[in-house]
Amino acid sequence: KMAGSSTPWVGSAYLFLQSTCKTIVLPSLYESSQKKAGVFKALKLALADSTGSVNGVDMLKVHCSHPHLIIQLKFCKQENCRRFLQSYREGKLQESLQNHLQLSLAMTTVPLEMELKAGKEHLDSMLKDEDHCLECIYREKPDRLRDEEITELEEYFKSLIVHQSINNNVAVKDSVSLNSPSLPHPSQGNSHSPEATFTFQGQQFANRMLTTDDHQKFAKLVSKKWKQVGRSLQKNCRALRDPVIDNLALEYDREGLYEQAYQMLLRFIQSEGKKATIVRLIVALEENGLISLAEELLGLHSNEDCS
Repeated sequence: KMAGSSTPWVGSAYLFLQSTCKTIVLPSLYESSQKKAGVFKALKLALADSTGSVNGVDMLKVHCSHPHLIIQLKFCKQENCRRFLQSYREGKLQESLQNHLQLSLAMTTVPLEMELKAGKEHLDSMLKDEDHCLECIYREKPDRLRDEEITELEEYFKSLIVHQSINNNVAVKDSVSLNSPSLPHPSQGNSHSPEATFTFQGQQFANRMLTTDDHQKFAKLVSKKWKQVGRSLQKNCRALRDPVIDNLALEYDREGLYEQAYQMLLRFIQSEGKKATIVRLIVALEENGLISLAEELLGLHSNEDCS
């Protein structure tokens, strides 16, 4: 009924995860360059436990939508999906994931709440009707290929199995392989080294970290284009990946454009740390035609009221 004998069985579902412990925020752990690999490893192992195979279910993307971590799953065989549903229904998947997160993140306990959706269907309310759940998952075809970040993590996971015990190397490898291409770092060389400067409108500027003043000016002047700038920044900043920007727009709708823009840039600064440099913001502003704001941040406007 669901697929002809010659057609491969393929379906998709979303697994929503949330920690019931206030001090453990799964999206924040996944967005951390040092914890990301540990969270991914726990997800990978728990899903393998649920289907009895490392390749029983494929992760296509991990969304960070505070407070939820949302995993888009792809099933390529009905039997694997059936095993997954049984494991989920019996609480084995939840128990397995809690245990793997505890080990991977070196925590005492990671209590979880889980929810499973396929399209608009909430599968938790119909788990006893396994065939109906399978039909819902089969109807939802994957709408994407595997995210490149997941492909990187898959490779990293393989190397992690070999080098499980070298924690320091893991953290270093993680930050090198998963972060955006390294931009000039304040500690590299002296202030005259070419990496520490960039050119804008024919002038040389020091590539410094973003300041509180930059942050406030940006939020005040960017107006409705803050989302476009956020989407330009998200290319090299995983903390701003979809659906984060849309969630910020909804969350701070009442507070208005200033707060929405402020919170977006705050996410960028908090996640990128020393890599949250002025050149990255200037490039994003240029991409969106906000030359006047770029000039303002670089002190090229002689405003009388610089309050």
